[in-house]
Amino acid sequence: MPSMARVTLCYGPYASCGVVQHRTFRLQGLQAALTARGHQCTLEETREWNMVGLVVNGELVFTCDIRQLEFGGDGKLDPVCKEAVAAVEKAH
Repeated sequence: MPSMARVTLCYGPYASCGVVQHRTFRLQGLQAALTARGHQCTLEETREWNMVGLVVNGELVFTCDIRQLEFGGDGKLDPVCKEAVAAVEKAH
């Protein structure tokens, strides 16, 4: 996949401090890693608990549990972010 892909980050709610809601704090590193590689990111809330999915050209190319992503940061040291970026770049 060439750079400048449009990536939709679909994310569901997760529990934190006893409250279940959509939060983007754990997506910051993933967004930073994708943006650093030249991709455009769009966030989209879903109903699936604890889920993150990356969609490129209408195709789901990567999924993980949102709680696996590091809280905040730039994504450079997060192995899940590296795996997600690689999946986006391998997409057709």
